Amino acid sequence: MFDLSITKLLVLGVIALVIFGPHELPKLAAQAGRALRDLRRIAEGAKADLKEGLGPEFADFDLEDLNPRRFVQKHLFDEFDTENGTTVATASAATVNGTSAANGTAAGNGAAPAAVLSQDETPPYDPEST
Repeated sequence: MFDLSITKLLVLGVIALVIFGPHELPKLAAQAGRALRDLRRIAEGAKADLKEGLGPEFADFDLEDLNPRRFVQKHLFDEFDTENGTTVATASAATVNGTSAANGTAAGNGAAPAAVLSQDETPPYDPEST
């Protein structure tokens, strides 16, 4: 996120030492540690309050699923296994709707190969999907 290397951290430490002095720096570090601990406690309390307020229907709800990266990963790269109702990761990222983009065959999930449409045939339309 910040791309801090060891050399950058050392430079920041030397600058802080020059600005605040050797006597004040430990006090500031302790205050920063307490503030970080308090922020984490507040965040955990907010998560607990949110889960409690959502009720038992959302007991298995994970706040990490709201992270945009996790959301996309979960909904694009996971397939729903209809046999036992579980979510299973696909074999490759190039797999879409149970078919491989490379050869149009099923991705090993028991589904039939995708049908090839003729020139004048319209593809099936699902009004609930849009």
